[in-house]
Amino acid sequence: MRHPDGKSLALRAPLLTLLAGLALVGCSPSDHSRARVINGEQSRAGAQLAYEHELSLALPGALLSPRMQATREACETARFGACNILGITENDSGGQIILRIAPTGVEPMVTMAAEGGKLGQRITTAEDLADAVADVRRRQDRLQAQQLRLDELAKRKDITVSDLIALSKEQAGIENELQELAQVAAGQQRRVDTNRVTLNFRSSDGANQQSRFSRMLSSLGDNLVDGTADALERSAYVLPFVILAFPVVWLWVWLWRRFVVKSRPVVSGLVPRLGAKHPQNEPQSDT
Repeated sequence: MRHPDGKSLALRAPLLTLLAGLALVGCSPSDHSRARVINGEQSRAGAQLAYEHELSLALPGALLSPRMQATREACETARFGACNILGITENDSGGQIILRIAPTGVEPMVTMAAEGGKLGQRITTAEDLADAVADVRRRQDRLQAQQLRLDELAKRKDITVSDLIALSKEQAGIENELQELAQVAAGQQRRVDTNRVTLNFRSSDGANQQSRFSRMLSSLGDNLVDGTADALERSAYVLPFVILAFPVVWLWVWLWRRFVVKSRPVVSGLVPRLGAKHPQNEPQSDT
């Protein structure tokens, strides 16, 4: 192809550079990391699903404690929506934070917790609470209907004092059961409206692995002593049964040999036992 004045070649070079830049942007690591972020789940209309997420976050050892502290503060201050801390575990090799948060806050919370690290395994499960919710509602309807009947009986003018006292006790019991069911229903609805998120923080370098190995060696002696003590303790429970079973087994073997083996008829034609002496042919005497 000819380029008489070189203008077409000069225009093509910037165009190729622009296309290459767009391709690199499309394959940039930021898009890849965004695709790995987990989203919160919300139950559809009519469904009663409680979603739970469990994630593994690999961070440098120096970032483990700051990331866990930042995650805790973000949840306690409701930075990404209503959030409650359910449990925190922290050790030399990492830690774990369990929280309950609104579905819209799962993605930003996980992104912040994984900042400076790598998001590993992700597990999302859902528990169907439809049957449990329906059962609570049926119990509530039954108790409320019973409560209305008791209220009507209490309004009668011909009711005696003893009957009124019995009705009052029955009404108090029904009221307590209704309050308990209301708490159960609120807990179920909270599980449906929010997501439970478990963040497992672990170190991505080898420093904590070495400390874990040293802790294992230091506790090897204690574990050996504890294991030996447990084995001896369990064997102490079995030893009396062995002592009691030994004479019973010995008596059974003795009776079996005495009455069963000796009572068997001797079958002719069998090969005599080893060690039995065979009669020798006696020489015939001369007559």
